[in-house]
Amino acid sequence: MVGMFEPFRALGYITDSTPFAVQRRGAENFVTVSVGNAFQVFNCAKLTLVFVGPQLPKKIQALVTLRDFTYVATGFDVVVFRRAHQVARWSAHMIKLTLLLEFGQQILSIDASGRLCVWEAFETASGEEGVEVKPVREWQFRESFTPTCIMHPDTYLNKVLIGSEEGPLQLWNTKTCSLVHEFKGWNSPVRCCTASPALDIVAVGCANGKIYVHNLRYDETVVSFTHTGRGPVTALSFRTDGQPFLAAGGTTGVISIWNLEKRKLQAVVEDAHISEISSLQFLASEPVLLSGGADNSLKMWIFDTSDGEGRLLRFRNGHSAPPTCVRYYGNGRHILSAGQDRSFRVFSTIQDQQSRELSQGHLQKRARSAHIKEEELKLPPVIAFDAVEIRERDWSNIVTCHMDSTAAYSWRLQKFAVGEHILRPSSDAPTPIKSCTIAASGDVVVLGTEGGRIEKFNLQSGLHRGIYEDPAIGRLHAHNGAVNGLASDSTNTLLTSGGYDGVLKVWDFKNRILKSTLQVGSPVGKMTAHRGNGLIAVAADDKVLRVFDVVAGRLVRRFPGHTDRITDMCFSEDGKLLLSSSMDFTIRVWDVIAAKQVDAMQLGTAVTALSLSPGMDMLATSHVNRNGIYMWANRLMYSGVEDLTTKASEGVRVVSMPTVGLSKEDEVDEDAEEVPEVAAVEVSTRGTMDIDGEIPAMKGPSIPHLVTLTLLPKTQWKGLINLDIIKVRNKPIAPPKKPEKAPFFLPTMPTLSGDPIFIAPGEDGLNKSAVEGGSKTVSRGSGKSEHVDFQSVFLELLYSCAESKNYTSLVDHLKSISPSEVDATLRMMQIVDEDASAHPEELQEISMVMDFLLAELVMMQNFQFIQALLQVFLKVHADTIVSQDALKEKARSLWEQQRKTWQRLDNTFQKVRCTVNFVSNMHG
Repeated sequence: MVGMFEPFRALGYITDSTPFAVQRRGAENFVTVSVGNAFQVFNCAKLTLVFVGPQLPKKIQALVTLRDFTYVATGFDVVVFRRAHQVARWSAHMIKLTLLLEFGQQILSIDASGRLCVWEAFETASGEEGVEVKPVREWQFRESFTPTCIMHPDTYLNKVLIGSEEGPLQLWNTKTCSLVHEFKGWNSPVRCCTASPALDIVAVGCANGKIYVHNLRYDETVVSFTHTGRGPVTALSFRTDGQPFLAAGGTTGVISIWNLEKRKLQAVVEDAHISEISSLQFLASEPVLLSGGADNSLKMWIFDTSDGEGRLLRFRNGHSAPPTCVRYYGNGRHILSAGQDRSFRVFSTIQDQQSRELSQGHLQKRARSAHIKEEELKLPPVIAFDAVEIRERDWSNIVTCHMDSTAAYSWRLQKFAVGEHILRPSSDAPTPIKSCTIAASGDVVVLGTEGGRIEKFNLQSGLHRGIYEDPAIGRLHAHNGAVNGLASDSTNTLLTSGGYDGVLKVWDFKNRILKSTLQVGSPVGKMTAHRGNGLIAVAADDKVLRVFDVVAGRLVRRFPGHTDRITDMCFSEDGKLLLSSSMDFTIRVWDVIAAKQVDAMQLGTAVTALSLSPGMDMLATSHVNRNGIYMWANRLMYSGVEDLTTKASEGVRVVSMPTVGLSKEDEVDEDAEEVPEVAAVEVSTRGTMDIDGEIPAMKGPSIPHLVTLTLLPKTQWKGLINLDIIKVRNKPIAPPKKPEKAPFFLPTMPTLSGDPIFIAPGEDGLNKSAVEGGSKTVSRGSGKSEHVDFQSVFLELLYSCAESKNYTSLVDHLKSISPSEVDATLRMMQIVDEDASAHPEELQEISMVMDFLLAELVMMQNFQFIQALLQVFLKVHADTIVSQDALKEKARSLWEQQRKTWQRLDNTFQKVRCTVNFVSNMHG
């Protein structure tokens, strides 16, 4: 079933709990991170995203990098990628993989059952995809030894150290598959281990929060530390720039820096991450620490001060908890989102580097002075917000409502920070704010509370400007219950409010007087408005969508279909479509004019918020238990499918979620030849391929009664029309000057005047054969000569296409050459003699070109290009056509067909205008 939206991509994913892999290539460091079922590569110079790997069927458990190759443990297999292209899959394990290690020219993999396999590293010139590869060696650990981490101590040839859940550590020889030594451990599960720059010394992190610096040669503990945060130690890293420091991270997100010489705590990075730190890595010979956490963030810390304190150098992060509010902002290049992680963010749909979190003030400084976590000082999670861009540069232009908060907060997107005004409704017993709306003018905001009050504020000054009161209720209340929705029109004339009491009320925006009341029949849960046409969509607790015309004061549409609570709604920019999401895992698209459902998608998880871009080309959604923002492409805008709004669609189609990387079916072989997409589209528009592979002639347009536009860039056909203007504009101001002195190595010819003449290669005996074999010319009765490249190919195609009555190849030829070549081709056919009848051959060719243009006008394809050809042809050959009766008859046929085509287009445009007027006035 073809639907309106298809998966495009997921935004906001940086990393997950899988440890990253750092690799140095030349002078740059690159970090490869896992994002669920795909991996991403960042350049550590500015943490810019280099590329995204393809989507895998299962989640990534571990990954390592070696030169151009990335080795990924997913499911039971190890998948090998060369950059973003899969080159091999190793399948020897029978249970889920847990660990990977890059070890010289070998890759070690360990599964959950304790089986270790040794693989030869994949080389550029070795191995073929699809060929079964077996491990070179393998062995099984005993049942009382469950591997949890693996590392290679420096200078220990063919040996790896493996930590266990039970506490002991084992040193194995990978070449002989023999146990070299077993370390007793410290009666605590081992969570991580890493090698130090000093020989024989390793650091081991345990589940009891202890860090042990151990000498492997003598099996002695050099020193032990207790991690600052509670819980297990999950990551360790030594500095390699000559400073004796060890970094440790744990499940609380705190990074501790230990001085190994003084054997004491040097520094603590509080709230480095808000959840478990999955990996730490000091960059080689640099005082820079790279940290990755399960909070969807990647951070770089620099230690460039004398006291050893670290400061945040650069970072990339996204939502650490699922977003619950999503909305396109401005022209569709940015998305505002707020989530359960108590953050408010702006995402760029063009460049990921421009995405950022809006500041809530100096939280870090306040948290340090109060000795609390920074997260505890953040505002409560956002439950609703509104934004306008008209006053973005003047004052705050965003207002947010927060969970169980009796105040609303303003934000300045221009400064990416919280605004200076906190809006608090005036009440002796304040209740939490549930909804808000900013006027179209951008200077007034209206808030609705859980207690049923509606109050107006000036957004520029933050001053209170009045209360909306229903005389039937009194007590300065507008509704008997929470106000769950507010909307204002485009002229600041009407304000509409929806309450939990099941009533929709229309107010005079300025005078705060109740004008009308509409009964919904069920408590209002959500409400959205289209300011252009005065329609209000209401989602009630009975799972039915209702559309009201607040100007006419009546219900105009009713859309049943959802089977669970409706979570969000939005109108399209033109007001023709209404989109809704529900906890029944579906997104439904409703045609407001036709009063029917046109599309329904069932997803793998429930949608919490959605927003359609102003250009209606992209749909953004947020989901339960998903930290990213998912984008869907509109097929009507990109794929050229049949307009879905012309027919109802009662069925629900199952759609897969968008991914960070390419899906399996979207993967492209980098070594395969590219097939031009334009050529494929051209074949599909001009004819249908039969069994023998031939293209039959088209008898009409690919879509009846409609014209088909060309796929050429606009400059190709516009430049043909304005070629004279372009030549005048590009004409040099001054003529070229003769150089005073030429380089000595250019060949010259002596002359009587004494001025040398420079000889170009291939002239006057230097390359006589090249001159003789140069561009040939053909001559006709008129005595004119034309280049083969311009004229003979065109005439050959013209004669052959005229015989077959199929001008496909001729059109393709004209589209493949430049506008100047097309213009020269048509001008070379011009008859400049006064007696045009003396050139019957040229008249026949001009007549054939007119037949060609007439046939293309009938087909109504490549419309702009054919119109440009017709304009240039008539401008060049007008005098000849006027002087010949036969050509005048063909010109009359061209004019008649041209008139019919444009009349048909005018009728189509008239229907569109009537439809727009009907939408705007259907309830007037």
